Amino acid sequence: MTIDFTPLFRSAIGFDRLANILDSVPDAAVASYPPYNIEKTGDDAYRVTMAVAGFGQDDLDLTVKDNTLIVTGRVAAPAQKVETLHRGIAARAFERRFALADHMVVEGAELVNGLLHIALKRIVPEALKPRRVLINAVNHSTPTLTAQAA
Repeated sequence: MTIDFTPLFRSAIGFDRLANILDSVPDAAVASYPPYNIEKTGDDAYRVTMAVAGFGQDDLDLTVKDNTLIVTGRVAAPAQKVETLHRGIAARAFERRFALADHMVVEGAELVNGLLHIALKRIVPEALKPRRVLINAVNHSTPTLTAQAA
C-alpha cells in the first residue's frame, strides 16, 4: 500500500522520515515475541520492558542505529541433550525494532527477574529549544538634521 504524503509536505517541514516510519510498521500478523510494554515515566522519559525469560545478559544485544533501537536475543544450545516433553517457554532467537523520535537517547538497560528494562530519554539540544527573540524599537518620528561647516 502506498500513501501519497504530498499534501502533508506542503505545510509541514522536517517530516521526511514519516513515510519511512509508516513503511516499517510491522503487520499485525507478525508474531509478537517477545512481549513488551512501552511506558511513559516522565515528561521526556520512557521505558521499554521486554519479557525475556530464559535469556541471560550475554544472550541479549541492544543497538541504536539511524533512530532505531534494535534488541536481539540468541540463546546458546544447552550443553546436555535433554528430551523435552512440553515446551512452554520459548527459547528462540528474536529481533525487535523500535523507531525512535529525534533526540531520543538510550540511557541504560537492566535485566531483572527475566524482564529487560530499557530507559530512554528525549534530550533536546539547547540550540533547538524555543528561545525568545528581542525586538529592537527604532524611533523614526523626528528626523535629525546635522549641518556641516563649509
